[in-house]
Parts: sequence; structure tokens; C-alpha cells
Amino acid sequence: MRYCQLVLGPAGSGKSTYCAALQRHAETINRVINVVNLDPAAEAFTYSAMADVRDLIQLDDVMQADDLDFGPNGGLIFCMEYLTEPDGLDWFKEQLGDYDDDCILFDCPGQIELYTHMDVMKNLVHQLQSWDFRVCAVFVLDSVYMVDAAKFLSGSLAALATMVQLEVPHINILTKMDLLNKAAREQLEMFLEPEIHELLSSEHSVSKFNKKYQKLTYTLGKVLDDFSLVRYVPLNINNEESLMDVLIQTDFALQYGEDIDVKTQDYEYPDADDGT
Repeated sequence: MRYCQLVLGPAGSGKSTYCAALQRHAETINRVINVVNLDPAAEAFTYSAMADVRDLIQLDDVMQADDLDFGPNGGLIFCMEYLTEPDGLDWFKEQLGDYDDDCILFDCPGQIELYTHMDVMKNLVHQLQSWDFRVCAVFVLDSVYMVDAAKFLSGSLAALATMVQLEVPHINILTKMDLLNKAAREQLEMFLEPEIHELLSSEHSVSKFNKKYQKLTYTLGKVLDDFSLVRYVPLNINNEESLMDVLIQTDFALQYGEDIDVKTQDYEYPDADDGT
């Protein structure tokens, strides 16, 4: 059995930073977590990549191809669809190797429609499962923008759409907690396990738009309440306990280690003649 996390979320939400932080944390607890870059438009990242999709296909090459005529969004979708074609999957499987009981983070692109309503990531999930991977989705959102009720509602709906579309165990993480001041962190507590209607009627929902479209906002909030699936785990990458909490959550979602054989060591009993 192998294990993997699909690290998803909007552009700039901290997906690559999450992967790098979790990889470094794993080293401190004598555990190996590999990372695969699945973003063909990535410019740089700080983790050690086990594989890089840019070795297969790059967004710049697709956009410059005369016979394709794609812009950035269409080009990125083309790249991800190419990865799920037979030639792309052969390359992908070879890069992943054949190991047991390893854990891999897939640093995915920040184009949100890939997860919310297109089938490309869902097809990739099914392919990984056919290769004996247990898959969970980690949806990351920037906590700096989540202390406003309207932005929280928007981000939560995107997270819910991803959960429904991919149909795998799912964890929502608020990143960049280290960038919040003390007052913002205290405000954020009510967003971690939210009561939507209380939140929308609070002081965090006072914009002119919210007042004008209050009925629409409450109807969207009811969608979240009806599903009752969206909860958040805060992450401060500078805090080892916070990183451990996130790792425990993801391990639980993946049922990591339940199939690993227990390591035993033979115990040598002392001889009766040695006086001990």
C-alpha cells in the first residue's frame, strides 16, 4: 500500500510552502515524505522534488506552440490532460517508482476549476487508486483572507465543491497563520468550525454587498450548512506542534501505517548463572 496527498487550492494559497514545511518536519521525526511537482507553470519551489511534471510538459512550451494557440488557462488544462493520457501516465508511473508504505505529496496547480468541476483531477485520483495508492485531498486556503465572512463563504464553497467532485477523504487547512497578528488569530477561532448563519450575521459581514444581497448570501450559507462538511485545521509552518497536528490529521484520513507490519526485536533473557 502507498499513500499520497493531493495538495490543492487557489493560486497563492501556500501549497508549495505547505509541501516544503511538511517535508522538513518529516525529517525531524525520522520519516520520509516525498514531494512531486504537478504544476507545469511552476517557476520555483523550496522542497526536494521526487519528480517534476515540467520534465514531461511545460506551460510555456504549450503556449508557444503554433498549432495549439492556447492562453495560460487553456494551456494549463491541456498540460494536465496530457498527463492523464497513456504516454503521460507511463512517464508518471515510472517517476513514482515501486515502493511500499511511502507517502507522497502532489503539489498541484492553482487553477481552481481543475478541482471544482473538471474531470482531469478526478481521473488522476482514479489512476492513483488503481496503482494501489490511498489518496486524500488537502485543500489549502490563505488565512489572511479568511477573517471576512464573504471571503470565507467563497473559499468554503470552493472547498466544498472540491470535496464533492473528488470523492476522497478531505482536509481543509488554513495556511499562513504565522502572518496573522494576535487579534486576527483570535477572530479566526470562529471560522475553524463555523456556524454559518451566526457568522453571516456577525460584525464580520458588514459590507455594502452583503447588505444588498443578504438573501443570496444566506442561501449560499445554507448550502454549506446542509452539507455540514467544511471544517478547517490551522497551520503555522514555524510551529512544530502545528505541523504535527496537520500530519496526524492527514495520517488519520489516509489510515497511514495500518497495513505496515509491526517491527519486533528478539529479547535475550539473561543467563541464570550471571547472578542477575
